[in-house]
Amino acid sequence: MITRRDFLRLSTLFSGAALAGGSFAGGRSPGAVGRAEGPLVISTWDFGQAANAAAWGILAQGGTALDAVEAGARVPEADPENQSVGLGGRPDRDGHVTLDACIMDAKGRCGSVAALEHIVHAVSVARAVMERTPHVMLAGEGALQFALEQGFAKHDLLTEKSRREWQEWLKEARYRPVPNIENALPGGGRNHDTIGILAVDAAGDLGGACTTSGLAYKRHGRVGDSPIIGAGLYVDNGVGAATATGVGEEVVRIVGSHTVVERMRAGDTPEEACKQALERILRLGPKAWRDVQVGFLALRRDGVVGAYALQDGFTYAVRSGPVDEVRRAPHLL
Repeated sequence: MITRRDFLRLSTLFSGAALAGGSFAGGRSPGAVGRAEGPLVISTWDFGQAANAAAWGILAQGGTALDAVEAGARVPEADPENQSVGLGGRPDRDGHVTLDACIMDAKGRCGSVAALEHIVHAVSVARAVMERTPHVMLAGEGALQFALEQGFAKHDLLTEKSRREWQEWLKEARYRPVPNIENALPGGGRNHDTIGILAVDAAGDLGGACTTSGLAYKRHGRVGDSPIIGAGLYVDNGVGAATATGVGEEVVRIVGSHTVVERMRAGDTPEEACKQALERILRLGPKAWRDVQVGFLALRRDGVVGAYALQDGFTYAVRSGPVDEVRRAPHLL
């Protein structure tokens, strides 16, 4: 007969094996896979190619996935012609450019900023939150105060081009998201979106980042999924990583990126996991889904990549060598 002490000891062993991603009998749980053999970086949308190039410059030299995703995200943040992220981003309806960003590493550490104004590199402020504070998220004036204390320079993020477009929008003052406007960048359209970037480095460790200036002409103070760990981004070094793009409210409702990673843990491929998350969004209730785009991008720890979108038009860039490959995600509608 097993004693209570033996029972507790065996329960601890079984629990530890499950947390490690394996079974007590020495086999593998459905989500347990080997590590990638070499570095890889992926990012959302066609303009992710420039981000991938910066990230690859670090990965190819043996750098960490964390450093790579930060460097990649900083590229569109500093591009005034990219009106979806950072400097030059389209403002909210009151004329404020507010940024959301987050970052997460292989150890489960994470940092985030929401509704941050006047700082070009929101992703780097998010990393500073992760590394230099006991917090995960700082928002609004507090996030700006922290950034300035850390030595980040203050800028006017509203470029003349974005200002003129906002003033034209004010004449009609009617907001309507435009699906897939990211593929029209630079310029055009009346919506913002996100760059999400995921990487695995030569050591087999994962990292991810997400940064955006949010929906164009949104209500002041609106925050989407991008700075929310588990919604816009999630990294689990034992399973994989995922990021989201599109209308953030829909992603938040299902904690989208975490859902994708958990589906991979259960044994789904990255593509299947992204599709399952989108089907969960559709099951929440009837909506004019043709006017809404949501896409998920996932990277499994063994280097397998997958993506899925609600509707056609979501693209993503993959780099495991000197040249990017741009892929078009399958879609539900």
